[in-house]
Amino acid sequence: MKYDVQLKPRAVKDLKRFSGQNAGRIADALELLAEDLSGDVKKLTNFTLEYRLRVGAYRVLFEVENENRVMVYRILHRREAYRKR
Repeated sequence: MKYDVQLKPRAVKDLKRFSGQNAGRIADALELLAEDLSGDVKKLTNFTLEYRLRVGAYRVLFEVENENRVMVYRILHRREAYRKR
């Protein structure tokens, strides 16, 4: 199943902070995510966002909406990704 991956403004801002190599790896992972949620995807428990995608030391936090749309909320380093806000 093909998904439409959309980034919230905060996720776009997070992505712009990364260097060329890391930004490229994350962009590649987001393309794979659009193809049947491929990649190192895990459903989260006791966390407001439903899923995370692991890209090296970084985590892409997202939800699946309307059965065919993926909404990316944040892209953070793993030590920051799961902190309570």
